[in-house]
Amino acid sequence: MTPLRLLILVVLFCVGWRLFRGSFLRKRPKTDADNNLGPQDVLVEDPVCRVLIPKHQALRFRKDGVTYYFCSEQCCDQFAGKPEKGEL
Repeated sequence: MTPLRLLILVVLFCVGWRLFRGSFLRKRPKTDADNNLGPQDVLVEDPVCRVLIPKHQALRFRKDGVTYYFCSEQCCDQFAGKPEKGEL
């Protein structure tokens, strides 16, 4: 076999291999886990008004060793049993 024919066969093999890999071994679609975005924020429910809010934005109130999350100071005060402003 002449070197030219060998070179042509190698080039054809490489092209064929790339076509085979591209058509049969397709990459799966990327997901959020593949993007390495880190942990996503968790939604928590306000026990008073039942609104879902991101945990990092919620107001926290700890009672009897349990942490409760609230969307506003009014909901937190209502849950804690504090009188609202102007109620006295």
